[in-house]
Amino acid sequence: MTGPRIVHAHGDRITVTEPTTGVDLFSYVYGPEAAWEAPKPYLHPIRTLRNAVVTDYRPNDHRWHKGLQLTASHLSGQNLWGGNSYVHGEGYVALPERVGSMAHVGFDEVASDGSRVVIAERLTWHPHGGELWADEQRRIEVHDVDPAAGSWALTWTSAITNRRDEPLLFGSPTTAGREMAGYTGLFWRGPRAFRDGRVLGPDSEGPDLMGKQAPWLAYSGEHDGVDGHATLVFAHAPENDHSGAGGAHPAHWFVRNEPFAAVAPSWAFYDELQLAPGDTLTRRYRVVVADGAWERDEIAKYLEAHPW
Repeated sequence: MTGPRIVHAHGDRITVTEPTTGVDLFSYVYGPEAAWEAPKPYLHPIRTLRNAVVTDYRPNDHRWHKGLQLTASHLSGQNLWGGNSYVHGEGYVALPERVGSMAHVGFDEVASDGSRVVIAERLTWHPHGGELWADEQRRIEVHDVDPAAGSWALTWTSAITNRRDEPLLFGSPTTAGREMAGYTGLFWRGPRAFRDGRVLGPDSEGPDLMGKQAPWLAYSGEHDGVDGHATLVFAHAPENDHSGAGGAHPAHWFVRNEPFAAVAPSWAFYDELQLAPGDTLTRRYRVVVADGAWERDEIAKYLEAHPW
């Protein structure tokens, strides 16, 4: 078998390695961490095939930013994001009684077939008091690992079921009153060197893509320590219906390139998303990790060649 290899340090993390280059593509860390940081699993460090790191971990400005993770900044009055909570008219306030967690329950599958890695996990979502608010079925797949092209991809699927007797309300600082701060859902924090990086969409570019809709968004940055650039492409699956047509809740991009690099395909940027008791919210995303500063035509060509 020549495809990605898996090393599982039980109770702590799963590391996926590309054997041709010997590069650890990422570690999936699921061991619980500090309560104030809203414990939850995350991927860090994520690396390109040239072994360059493209995530940050516990930066001094936001200790709860950890690589690539699924978050919920505002959830029925609770904060599963970590750190201070945004309160309209007061700003960010230390409210530890609002900080919850997403807890690892078990793995249904951790496997590699030589071309694709699958990590299938069960999690539970909790407010600060520890009650069960939601179950999550999570599936992370690593695929299209291509050392010659210098790129690899992962697909992240999460299905979250409301276990309360009342609706779960997914929101963001923007739904709570702060303009253009609609972060929640899948969230990537880039390394400090990626500050002022290039933000690219299908038809436009720059940080003005904040709050806009598009099927994909790319972020390119230049490394410290090693020469060269890397590009991460974030894409919605068609069934996510990023346009909001057909009754689906519209998704909008949260993106910053200063004072730090961050991208989130937010599921509650401008409006709260309501999940009824017993209902399931399912979202699927793709993240492509590539060496080099990809241009729009390269990204479009890649996505066309690797359909959902």
